[in-house]
Amino acid sequence: MADSRISAVVFDLGGVLIDWNPRHLYRQLIADQDELDDFLSRICTREWHLAHDLGVDTEQSCRELAQAHPEYADLIMAWAHRGEEMVAGALEDTVAVLSELRTGGVRCLALSNMEPDTFTKRRRRFSFFGLLDGWVISGQEGVAKPDQAIFKILLTRFGLEPAATVFIDDSQLNVAAAAKLGVVAIEFTTAAQLRKELRDLGLPVGLPENSVGQAT
Repeated sequence: MADSRISAVVFDLGGVLIDWNPRHLYRQLIADQDELDDFLSRICTREWHLAHDLGVDTEQSCRELAQAHPEYADLIMAWAHRGEEMVAGALEDTVAVLSELRTGGVRCLALSNMEPDTFTKRRRRFSFFGLLDGWVISGQEGVAKPDQAIFKILLTRFGLEPAATVFIDDSQLNVAAAAKLGVVAIEFTTAAQLRKELRDLGLPVGLPENSVGQAT
């Protein structure tokens, strides 16, 4: 391992290793952009979806919402029945960073807000889970980011020292919650930005191929 005080790196899943976005599904079902925006901001909202991340049964939740909004019933039930279409695939540039860290001997984990049944599907779907040493999933714990309780579960379960742990997430709220516990927190924007920040911490990640030979 490169000379670094960091002993573990923790990845969020959706938005960091997995390209998850409800719009990937609903663009197929709602052609008008304004209607799509309205549906996701007023019907299938982030606040509604949070209950799934806390372990509430998605199918039952969708049925209850469909009863409240029968005019959107088919669209709402698509959330439960076609959920994997919200995933465009793995974010391969970030998976490459994960692979380099593991090759360099760095312990790698995941901390994610996700439904228990969905996590089971994603674990089967994506081979990069074989690179992870473990994970904490909100739907299995009954607590979700940015609640500091889930970060404490992670730190305790895997014996992590906050100052020796990097946490990577695309949500500023989650990054701030981790930082308050003394974790080295990185707000993810791109794999290139992540590589730079990890290299600055002394971690064993290389330069992206298209930057080799370029002036720095």
